[in-house]
Amino acid sequence: MASKLTDQQIQNKANEIRREVIRMVHAAACGHPGGPLGLADIYAVLFFDILNHRPKEPFFEGRDRLLISNGHVSAVRYAAMALSGYFPVEELLQFRQLGSRLQGHPSTRYMPEVENSSGSLGQGLSNAVGLSLGARQQKQTYRVFCAMSDGECGEGMTWEAAQAAVHHRAPVIAFLDNNGIQIDGYTKDVLDLGDLEKKFASFGWKTRRENGHDIAAIRSAFNDSLTYSDGPQMIVFDTILGKGVSFMENQPGWHGKAPNDELAEKALSEIAAAMAS
Repeated sequence: MASKLTDQQIQNKANEIRREVIRMVHAAACGHPGGPLGLADIYAVLFFDILNHRPKEPFFEGRDRLLISNGHVSAVRYAAMALSGYFPVEELLQFRQLGSRLQGHPSTRYMPEVENSSGSLGQGLSNAVGLSLGARQQKQTYRVFCAMSDGECGEGMTWEAAQAAVHHRAPVIAFLDNNGIQIDGYTKDVLDLGDLEKKFASFGWKTRRENGHDIAAIRSAFNDSLTYSDGPQMIVFDTILGKGVSFMENQPGWHGKAPNDELAEKALSEIAAAMAS
């Protein structure tokens, strides 16, 4: 068995993910850079430490299932998949191109290696709850993870799934990108969501809140989640949209806009500097 990566090695992987996100969105001249940059640390931990997966055997039955509810952040998943060996990194530059399997929102039709098609916000948690219950009924041991965004918690379907998960003690592990920003601006201005950790806890979920840019804290949160199976869990990760690129950080305008040549070069320079330090 390969030795575990250190926190610093995983941090380096996160910055490689950030580099590829910028390259992808810039090459496509469209897409969502802010969310993927903010999620890079979390996905680096998942793909290089937590998930039971085999990049060279993507459909093996015992694999963990990772469902993405906030499909617009697909660039971070594709980058993590490529860097962990699912397909060549060079293919990432086909992101959002006509005929590419790397669609702007993940699609099982074009890339069956992803576990769900997503794009319409609010649906992922219902998918994950159902899948986790199905696994339990079939006595399967794989784990079901669900990636969510804070903005989509304005959708009623999310809370219907949250109630059902508690009622049926669904062993789903959800995690939330809590960056306070959605496409129309700051979530507190669009629809104030309050304290999402407390909300899920009030429904009966086991909850935890961590800094989504602290590799050790992210690893600890996910490792802790693996030791619990008596119902649903929610990890709220506080993140910064655009993390790692100074002019994008916490700026709603970078939720869904590609950088031009000059800004892409600046972003890549900043990420390279972080990798060299």
